[in-house]
Amino acid sequence: MSNKYIYTHKLTLSTLNLNHNSYTMKISSFIVTIIIISFSMSVFADDYSSIALKIPSLEDLSAIGDDLSYSFYHERCHDVEGIIYRKVKEWVYKEPTLAPSLLRLQYHDCVVRGCDASILLDHEGSEKTANASKSLRGFEVIDDIKAEIEKHCPRTVSCADILTAVARDATVLAGGPYWTVPYGRKDGRVSLAKEAEIVPKGSESVTNLIEFFQSKGLNVLDLVVLSGAHTIGRATCESVQHRLYDYKGTNKPDPSLDPKYLNYLRRKCRWASENVHLDGETPDTFDTQYYHNLKKNMGLLSTDQLLYTDSRTKPIATGLSYESLLFKNQFGVSMVKLASILDYTSQDDGEIRVDCKYVNQY
Repeated sequence: MSNKYIYTHKLTLSTLNLNHNSYTMKISSFIVTIIIISFSMSVFADDYSSIALKIPSLEDLSAIGDDLSYSFYHERCHDVEGIIYRKVKEWVYKEPTLAPSLLRLQYHDCVVRGCDASILLDHEGSEKTANASKSLRGFEVIDDIKAEIEKHCPRTVSCADILTAVARDATVLAGGPYWTVPYGRKDGRVSLAKEAEIVPKGSESVTNLIEFFQSKGLNVLDLVVLSGAHTIGRATCESVQHRLYDYKGTNKPDPSLDPKYLNYLRRKCRWASENVHLDGETPDTFDTQYYHNLKKNMGLLSTDQLLYTDSRTKPIATGLSYESLLFKNQFGVSMVKLASILDYTSQDDGEIRVDCKYVNQY
């Protein structure tokens, strides 16, 4: 039978307060209680329980890997974050759509072979040439930053570390949160197109997504929070056309799509090569509208909308929709976890590339 319950989620997280003048961060812990009111669901009598979610704090993440340190470049290249921020700001101000693209670039790097800048290697058969990577943008930004850093700190700062800081600064410039970044990643020497095909394409089941994230050391909370990056940016119409015209071979649209949103997407996506905003309501604002869209059946990708139909992810998406501060703070925590995925072959046998596009020639 259908009943209405009130779920109380008690979550521990870190509030990140940026001191803009010194470009440093103060971390303090606090408890946030989300009350999800009138969450309707069908259950059997007495077959329900409250859900407790513990969000890791950045203090919890400080020991994720012995290779990474928040002070790694303090003596090696003390102004590295300033150089990166100024360059990202210069590029994003000229082309605002680069911000979500730079954030996406780090995701594609870290979920394949860990955060080792293998996505940047530019040779035949590299990850960059894979079909899953064909819509990636922002490579020229990384090249520009690397060239500038080499003038000040030659052979010191890895491309993998640059990618991580760039993703953070691009998020900030798009109106999102700031988080501290641990450094010390090495650049990998291997990049294979076939390995890039493991990156989710937007049509997977929630179970497949959860298993994929778990294989990278990320949990269900990280999945739902990092999916919130779709509050900004665009996707290719090719990735959604199956929902508009031939959902699961029915020759009909996906019945879960809001009818008005369906008509809008059909107008926007006449050609597979076109792009469409991931958040049709506030596409240029880093906010919680993405989660509100899911409630209205306006998730662009199948994997977006499915988060609001699965009992493992729906309560989290609902809670985040009500709490902008919670979403932004947890986004920073989950991004630190993402950026701490390391391939120890790359760490042990890696290098500091002089040019992010190529392995060093000795």
